[in-house]
Amino acid sequence: MTDKVYVVRADWDAEAKVWIAYSDDVPGLATGADTMEDLMDKLKIVVPELLEENGLLPKTDGEVDVPISVMAQRVEHIRRLA
Repeated sequence: MTDKVYVVRADWDAEAKVWIAYSDDVPGLATGADTMEDLMDKLKIVVPELLEENGLLPKTDGEVDVPISVMAQRVEHIRRLA
């Protein structure tokens, strides 16, 4: 397991109706999904792959646990009914 917690940001794109994920900690991360659950499933695959490609994971013959912190934001405009 790596000690570093990789921070991923997820924003709701109301126009496209998808969650968009990006990160300063994970070079090259730019992915999206219709639901937060689907986004999490994608991140479980994509984040370790990108970290390995960028040489940011420790060298090992076994599996490596990669801790991520997903910070999500969804802004909605609601109207008070009169």
